[in-house]
Amino acid sequence: MKDLTQGSATKTILAMAIPVAAGMIFQTLYLLVDLYFVAALGEDSVAGVGTAGTLLFIIMALTQVLGVSAVALISQAVGRKDPDHANLVFNQSLVLSAVCAVITLLGGYLLAESYLSSITADEAALREGLIFLYWFLPGMALQFASMAMASSLRATGIVKPAMVIQALTVVLNIILAPILIAGWGPGPALGVLGAGLASSISITIGVGLLTLYFLKLEKYVSFEPALWRPRFDIWRKMLDIGLPAGGEMLLLFVYFSAVYWLIQDFGAPAQAGFSIGGRIMQSIFMPTMAIAFAVGPIIGQNFGAGKFDRVRDTFSSGIILSSIVMLIITVIMQWRPEVLMMIFTDDTEVMEVGVVFLQLISLNFIAQGIVFTCSGVFQGLGNTRPALLSSGVRILIFVPLTVYLRYQPDFSINMVWYVSILSVTAQAIVSFLLVRREFIRKLTVSDDSQYLVDNP
Repeated sequence: MKDLTQGSATKTILAMAIPVAAGMIFQTLYLLVDLYFVAALGEDSVAGVGTAGTLLFIIMALTQVLGVSAVALISQAVGRKDPDHANLVFNQSLVLSAVCAVITLLGGYLLAESYLSSITADEAALREGLIFLYWFLPGMALQFASMAMASSLRATGIVKPAMVIQALTVVLNIILAPILIAGWGPGPALGVLGAGLASSISITIGVGLLTLYFLKLEKYVSFEPALWRPRFDIWRKMLDIGLPAGGEMLLLFVYFSAVYWLIQDFGAPAQAGFSIGGRIMQSIFMPTMAIAFAVGPIIGQNFGAGKFDRVRDTFSSGIILSSIVMLIITVIMQWRPEVLMMIFTDDTEVMEVGVVFLQLISLNFIAQGIVFTCSGVFQGLGNTRPALLSSGVRILIFVPLTVYLRYQPDFSINMVWYVSILSVTAQAIVSFLLVRREFIRKLTVSDDSQYLVDNP
């Protein structure tokens, strides 16, 4: 366990964010390598994998329920010096992860075809998307156990073991991708099937390594079968914190699904361009997401310890750091977005859609960084409803406006990106104001010690 209630807030954020970012860089490398080999299969494969990949947001939404609640409850327990409660929450998160894994497999195999057929008009892209998804679903199901373990470590201030294991599994995925997708060396050329299989194999090994770490090395929280009997009071607390965070991610699923639906009439090249551009965008967000991941447990431990001034300092430092990172990325995207696109495609139509998407959407990168940081604050405070509210504002602006524009005679893809800029900017403003409201409500208590007694 690492005490996050001491020292400079900025240095503490960087000390946690740098290892997390390192792991994310490996993840980014995998995403780009995987995209490279899938792109070589053609625009139908890219569009299929891209549309199927939107379902990952549902999985991420569910894993957020586990991860966010574990970070909030365990980090606050650490701040209160209550290891027994931290260990109880950890073990209950493992039980919930098993339940979610079963739901994922059943729902994925039963409903995938109906969903994908609703957002793609191209039969070949639909077929490719289904093949990829069916082989990726086992890996998706195992993400819950991985999230439960990694988030519990992060709540105690430990990030390096999960980063190292993530790096190892990503390296394995990078090795498997060309072998199974393109048939390099002794491997069969399985196409998109190989992409899904490589991911599932790598995630399985990663979960195994995390399990081994907890069995051999971790002491603060550990596997305790006696604590695996469902504790519905703990589940209620976890769901109360986690469901709004999951809902926030689910709204991202709504956003990406809406985009694919909006642009489907422009054909597979448009969906492929958005798929590549969107994957690049997700990859370059990772350093800022690392800052947000660090902010959450730091806020949680200090809130649990009653160090309210340090909570405010952590928020300010997080905003500054994320804005600096996003400003640099915005300049790069305004300057030469085609450099990244040309790595994955030489198709003129696909390239044009992706380049314009990256150039325009980068205008809201600083706003997106603010949203990420605010979400980390809400997680640390144990109240994620404001994050869901701000995401709802984004969707309520984006969906009605873009649906209206879609049925106008002069509708173009660029209109979708302009409305997206507007909606994310509004979300950032709302998120910032909601953080200020939470601080007024929770950090202006005259007797900090009595507050902790009343809010164990």
